[in-house]
Amino acid sequence: MPKNSIPRHIGFIPDGNRRWALDRGLPKEAGYAHGVAPGLQLYEKCRGCGINEISIYGFTQDNTRRPTIQKQAFSEACVNLAFDIAQRGAALLVVGDETSRQFPVALKQFRQRRGDGMKVNLLVNYDWEWDLAGLKNGGLRSDEISRMDLIVRWGGGRRLSGFLPVQSVYADFYVRDEYWPDFEPQHFEHALAWFQNQDQTLGG
Repeated sequence: MPKNSIPRHIGFIPDGNRRWALDRGLPKEAGYAHGVAPGLQLYEKCRGCGINEISIYGFTQDNTRRPTIQKQAFSEACVNLAFDIAQRGAALLVVGDETSRQFPVALKQFRQRRGDGMKVNLLVNYDWEWDLAGLKNGGLRSDEISRMDLIVRWGGGRRLSGFLPVQSVYADFYVRDEYWPDFEPQHFEHALAWFQNQDQTLGG
């Protein structure tokens, strides 16, 4: 793929964890742990392709209204993913409301970007209104995150679900019907091939 057709910044919405679990006769919360290994695979694919920056939707403030056992499961999955990615050399930033009890204490150290590798932004206890409210004090609360070129969503949903609304303003949107725990590397490869054929004039 030509270098100029590779997106600089890709956003990922890894949806379908609960449906994946139910299809296998498992409780809903069991799906989240099975999303960590795919996240690491995806990170390595992006790093190997020379992507500059990726953003991953962990969980939102709305998600914390779910039953406690589910909240514990997706919070733990986010913590595990964050530390595994950090250990692999990523420049990790966790974005979300750390003043809330729903924010994992273990991730507070990553509210400032740490590391020198590919930029990885993990959205944890994130809310788009919380993000935009930062404008009252001079800037987005996600102001360290650049504009996205491509967003890839698993699980069949055709919506952003509040995912970085400012940075997604000109992003192309690619959807996979497979549930996130069923991630395969070719899903990412197909997304890149699809992106290569999009009109990227940014309105010009």
